[in-house]
Formats: sequence, C-alpha cells, structure tokens
Amino acid sequence: MNTFYYKVAGHVFSLNTGNDSRAEELRQYEPFLTEATDATAFRLEMVAQLPMAVCHEELRQEDEGQEIVAGHLDSGEPYFEFWLGDKHCSTLVASTDYRQGRILVKENWLFGVNNAIMVMYALATANSRTALFHSSVVSYRGRAYMFLGHSGTGKSTHSSLWLKHIEGTELVNDDNPVVRIEGDEVRCYGSPWSGKTPCYRNVSYPVGAIVKLSQAPRNEIVRLKGIKAYAAVMPSISGKRWDKHLAEGLHETENLLAQLVPVWHLDCLPDAAAARLSCNTCADEH
Repeated sequence: MNTFYYKVAGHVFSLNTGNDSRAEELRQYEPFLTEATDATAFRLEMVAQLPMAVCHEELRQEDEGQEIVAGHLDSGEPYFEFWLGDKHCSTLVASTDYRQGRILVKENWLFGVNNAIMVMYALATANSRTALFHSSVVSYRGRAYMFLGHSGTGKSTHSSLWLKHIEGTELVNDDNPVVRIEGDEVRCYGSPWSGKTPCYRNVSYPVGAIVKLSQAPRNEIVRLKGIKAYAAVMPSISGKRWDKHLAEGLHETENLLAQLVPVWHLDCLPDAAAARLSCNTCADEH
C-alpha cells in the first residue's frame, strides 16, 4: 500500500493510492509531504470500483468547462462526480463527517484526484476556522494580499501587475490558497492547488488585506465594513452551504474575516496604476 501524508495550513490528510503507479504525477503535493500520523483531518483511499448505487443529485456547478455534480446516496453518504468537458473523470464517496473518502478515477487521473482532494479538504476543515478560497494572492513586506472576484475579473492579472511594478512582491498562490484563523491572527497559506499557474509553495503569511476586484474604466478603491465586507468575502470561499452543519462553520469563518481583516473594493483597469493604488492603500495600513 502507498499512503502519503500531507500538511496544508496545519491540517494533515492522507492519500492511499493502493497499487496505482500514477502517484508519481502528484509532484505538486511534494512540498506538503509530512510524517505519518493518526491525527488527520481526513483519509482518502483510491479504489478500483465503488458499489452500484443511486445518487440523489443536489447541485451542479460548472466553471470554465469543469463541472461538479454533488448529491448523496441512499445511505446518506455524500457523493460527487468531477467532469472535464464531456469526460467523467472521477467519483468521490465520503463519510457524512468527511473524515473518510473513496475515489474512483476513470479519466484524466491528476484532474480527478486533485478535485476529490480539494473537495474533501474544504469540507473536512469547514468547522475549523479554515477556508479554501478562490483567489490570487501575493506577498509583500511579510504580509499576504488576496485578490477576489468572479472568473475573468482579472485576479491573476492584478497579481501579475503587482509582481511587475511593486518591488519585493512574490506570488503565493494563483487560484486556491487556504486561509486559517487562529485566535486573532488570520494567515494565508500556499496550497497544492493553483489553477493554471504552477505555484505550489508551502508558505504562510499574515493577511494584510482582502481586495474584491471589479473591472471599470477607472481606478478607485473604497473600504468595506460590516455586512458589505462579509458579502465581498463569502462568494470566494468553497463549501457545501446547503449542509446546515458546514454552513455554520463557514459563516463563523466569514464573519471573523470581515471583522479581523481589512476588506476593500477596487474598481480598476488592468494597468500599473491600479496595482500601485491597491498596494499603497492596503500596505500603508501596516
């Protein structure tokens, strides 16, 4: 048996690949390898088959040619299918507490495994003041600056503008960083998932600011507080919000983030002036 242990944002999880030789494809996870332990957030096992069962569909989510089908089996176990175009790549069946999971991979091995691990991670840690974000993140002067927005808004572009025009900036993660709240400190962590940009760094920084981006014919930034800050942060966090138990954990995390981290809204052009405006505004607070 090949069992690998990984630590992301302080949470350890294991992946048992069985006799599957394709585990070598998981190179992006290597920076997160850790020692074996019984104290894991979840355990995931690759299997050659799953029992035949009827899935009761709850939600379909599509984004840029990728689709997740979420539902449950008659047993109550959560069920997920991961599609890339018209290809059904993998199926995940999890325990109701998301501490155990089984993956059946059919096509596009790395895509299928990656998505199953991400879903398990987001749901198993949802009640631990931990959030898997859809965000591009840079570090500057020892702090992380997170850029949020709908797909196509320009999150990666804005990070690239910081990297090009703000000396001392480094890319932390370009698609799926993890944020964890411990006491009054909010830290952003690199992860093994970074979208189309390979950036798998096992690093962490205190969060300096969260910036919600909108395309506009001008550059203008305003501070958001209270419910507006909450509303800006919430759509970028992955989670199963129709599950009451998980939704309560997500709400607690989102509420704390809105209180503990400066949240801004930036109307912007894709230019150097936008990067300098957000940097000067957000970094000046520190």
